[in-house]
Amino acid sequence: MNQIKQAISQMIQVSEDELSKLLQNCEVVSKKKNEVLSRMDETPLEIFFINKGIVRVFLLDPQGVEHTIHFALENQFIADYANFILQKPAGYYLQALEHTEVVVLPRKQIEWGYAQLKEGNKLGRLIAEYYFIYQDERIKNTYLRTAKERYDSIADVFPNIHNRVPQHMIASYLGITPIHLSRLKKADRMKL
Repeated sequence: MNQIKQAISQMIQVSEDELSKLLQNCEVVSKKKNEVLSRMDETPLEIFFINKGIVRVFLLDPQGVEHTIHFALENQFIADYANFILQKPAGYYLQALEHTEVVVLPRKQIEWGYAQLKEGNKLGRLIAEYYFIYQDERIKNTYLRTAKERYDSIADVFPNIHNRVPQHMIASYLGITPIHLSRLKKADRMKL
């Protein structure tokens, strides 16, 4: 639990006693490559903190095609936040893309944190702000940047992504075909 304690301590002022109480009913869980952490259409009851590994957030369209929406890496919180808050069925799947270890924070612990931690509401606000800014940038990138610009910047957002994630998932995230992604990569190699 040291990683999550350190991450929370970097965001808010919190005592060791408060951290212990917040995390007392949380557990560390290992997920195998391709294992699902959270399913579309099931109401999310927890938030995850990634100790190790990478998680893909994706949805299935009505034709059954997967669309990668987001990747989350070590030391990040991840969930279908909107539906966690609304207590509605999830709109996304969360899938481990490699052996992944997460801390599972159940709803009751999150609610305890808001009510009992001196800066619990601040912690929630900071996490929400991070994801709001990420989503805002994601929307702007989708509509204001070319595929080449999105490709060039993906490693800034997700370090080492090309070595950790299958190329068809990266292409899906970028909103391009795998063939187009191959062309972009080939053009980059030719510049060197």
